[in-house]
Amino acid sequence: MIITETHTKVLIVGAGPSGLMMAAQLLRHGVQPVIIDIKQGPTDESKALAVQARSLEIYAQMGVIDKVIANGKQAGGVVFNTDGAEVANLTFGDAGEGQTPFPYILLYQQSKNERLLLDYLTVNCCPVYWETKLTSLTQTESQVQVQLQNGDHFTNLTCDWVVGADGAHSVVRKQSKIPFNGETYSHNFYLADLEVDNPVLNDGKVHLYLAKKGFSAFFPMPEPNRYRALGNLPEELENKTDLALEDILPALDKTSGLSVNVVKNYWFTTYRLHHRMADNFRAQRCFLVGDAAHIHSPVGGQGMNTGLQDAYNLAWKLAGVANGLFNIKILESYAAERMPVAKRLLSTTDRIFAVIMSGSWFSGLIKRFVIPAVLKIAWGNTNIRRAFFKQVSQTGISYRDSAINLHGSQSTQIKAGDRLPYLKVFDEKKQQETDLHEWCSKPGFTLIILGKVAEMDLFAMAKWITNKYPGMLNFFYLPKSAKNQPIFDTFEVNEKVGKSIIVRPDMYIGFLNDKIDMVLMDNYFKNVVGVVDGS
Repeated sequence: MIITETHTKVLIVGAGPSGLMMAAQLLRHGVQPVIIDIKQGPTDESKALAVQARSLEIYAQMGVIDKVIANGKQAGGVVFNTDGAEVANLTFGDAGEGQTPFPYILLYQQSKNERLLLDYLTVNCCPVYWETKLTSLTQTESQVQVQLQNGDHFTNLTCDWVVGADGAHSVVRKQSKIPFNGETYSHNFYLADLEVDNPVLNDGKVHLYLAKKGFSAFFPMPEPNRYRALGNLPEELENKTDLALEDILPALDKTSGLSVNVVKNYWFTTYRLHHRMADNFRAQRCFLVGDAAHIHSPVGGQGMNTGLQDAYNLAWKLAGVANGLFNIKILESYAAERMPVAKRLLSTTDRIFAVIMSGSWFSGLIKRFVIPAVLKIAWGNTNIRRAFFKQVSQTGISYRDSAINLHGSQSTQIKAGDRLPYLKVFDEKKQQETDLHEWCSKPGFTLIILGKVAEMDLFAMAKWITNKYPGMLNFFYLPKSAKNQPIFDTFEVNEKVGKSIIVRPDMYIGFLNDKIDMVLMDNYFKNVVGVVDGS
């Protein structure tokens, strides 16, 4: 399919999970992008496997969560083994209970994520131009000029903005001359999707096997008796070419202490791992998301989820600027918010991975004695379990230092920049239960007023929204009641003055104030977010 446009507001280069999410979110916020990919079509390989709670919350907001849950499988926990012997068996259980509608890790392959997002784009009449590559990119202050190639056909396209979601070898990043610093891990690794006949693995948990030199692991997949097996290649196979599954099975048996009975091999590959990060996530009118911006080890199943959240963070801001609603300055907040997340992730995964891969006697002691003991003690502590879930699920990510937040509250538990907590809401009029996240399911900002407000004041607020922020600000009012007391406790509401909360389109709190004042809220939109007058 050949591109017929000569100009687009946003060009997305790359139709993996990050690029597809970017397109889907732009569509939600009223921008029709052009999205291209050099591949022939979406991947048939499973690739990334874990979908974290924060990503599931995004899918819920998009209205597609039922499809995701129906085709995925919850991970029940992690079993740690050292030298083939079980040393710790951790059940996720209640670790995430009450923190999110999805208190678990869902095993849902990257290929399924891509198909789901492609379906979303199709329903919204947004095609992906496959077998199309970016051959050149030049920028001016007002636009980006690109040349695209499909077969023998070349297309010149002008763009207001370009998003590079084109992976570790990103052409957008290279054309924008953004350095991509880091290193390549010294070992080679294997990955296989297998149907396995082994009852030991049939508990729905991840089985991790730590050895003196490296590791192996089995991840349960949604399909019956199917597992993702991965690990490092043994030294004797490091330089062997044309490796097949049969070559690594003896090493897998040795590391795990199992007799791995493979019924069917769906996919096998070997690869090198890198940990790198772009020096910046933006160059003028070009942005980087996902693997184009950062790559790291697969520890904790964070990679694909981080890319999805990069796109989710950028899309509403870019759509607002592209549609003339926001001042261009808001785009500075993308790198300011997401680069610290990527830095922490690279640092954490690198340290953990270094211990796992080290063959030193000291690391051997840590893997054999220290890690199991610490895990058992820590997992017995409810607070530590919950903190662990916040970290892995990415629900604990906060942007408190962001320039597009305004905190005017004495609250100590929740502050502007935090993700909106998941709290149940009882609707007294409808006599039914919902939650704060459901209130934020529509595109745009959401204003939540807590406390007793006179009817005339509510009318004035609704009129203010209609006149100044039509289609941009959704409004919910919650008076105090016994069933909703947990919400008032969490936000530390003063009953005499109430509390006002403005939730950003990405479900982070942008504005928090201990009183209900339209002048202050107007100031937030005009001077902090940068809403353009007359928009």
